[in-house]
Amino acid sequence: MVTTTSLRLGGGRGLTYAVLGWAVAYGGVRLAWTAGAAPEFPPFGSDLLGFTGWWAVGLCVAAGLLAWGLERAGTWRPVLAGAGWAVAGALVAAAGILLPELVGFLLFSVGPYFDPVAFGSRLACAGGAVLLGLATARYQRRTRGDCPACCRTGQPGARRDAPAVWAWFGAYAAVAGLAVRFVAQFVAGFEGIEQSASLIGLEVGLLLAGVLLPLALVHGWGRIWPGWVPLLAGRTIPRLVLLVPGFGLGAGIVAYFGMGLVQLASGSVSQFSVAFLIVAMSAYCVLGLGLLVASTDYHLRTRRACTGCGR
Repeated sequence: MVTTTSLRLGGGRGLTYAVLGWAVAYGGVRLAWTAGAAPEFPPFGSDLLGFTGWWAVGLCVAAGLLAWGLERAGTWRPVLAGAGWAVAGALVAAAGILLPELVGFLLFSVGPYFDPVAFGSRLACAGGAVLLGLATARYQRRTRGDCPACCRTGQPGARRDAPAVWAWFGAYAAVAGLAVRFVAQFVAGFEGIEQSASLIGLEVGLLLAGVLLPLALVHGWGRIWPGWVPLLAGRTIPRLVLLVPGFGLGAGIVAYFGMGLVQLASGSVSQFSVAFLIVAMSAYCVLGLGLLVASTDYHLRTRRACTGCGR
């Protein structure tokens, strides 16, 4: 008879092989570019941020080794899980320029420096982060908790509908971060900023992502469509409608502006004042972190209950 534990250990190896395949393929490209002549990608010179050259190769090697280690480990090891999330986060940070590029696609304006090769490389880097993140999450589900069906922690049979205190704090911190960003812009002035249709669209998108989205993650109207929404009023909102932009935008904003702060600390030159950049990018980081915190709580509250333990 095959035990439940052995079934859990043996299933889902396709995800591990996907990470290994990605590490070999993308790592091979990074190795060829590092050992040979890497292409020049203006305006930064490289397709990735921070983790360039051998650092990028090292991330691919680390991702492959971690994926194999996560598959082989049969017990919960916090250090191993932490390493998985850390490398996945580093890959997201390296591909941070994806955020403005994707926003540009939405606004039908990719900018003068768009390069399809660099974009494909950043997309592949972010894809590796997603694969490693899924492998790490699967490892956690497989090894944590006392229920063999879901491995969740907490009191069996307990379900929480109300947002946690830390979720409220994260959501309103995100709103405050966006407010600080706009206040900083008003203080610095709008001289040299061209008011185009793309910029107006970006500002509207920021309001939706920085106000409507975080509040929807903690308020009841984030679970049920409000009465003023035509055709959908009263229906349940699919959880992915909020979770995908919540986690995606949160991670992208933290990666892009977090790396911006690192570059600023290393002496990067910009047309804007250092004080303005520190305040604005820090505010964006708070916005992104708030979205991640609120999205995490929303995920825990809205996920399907385990049939075995009710958690």
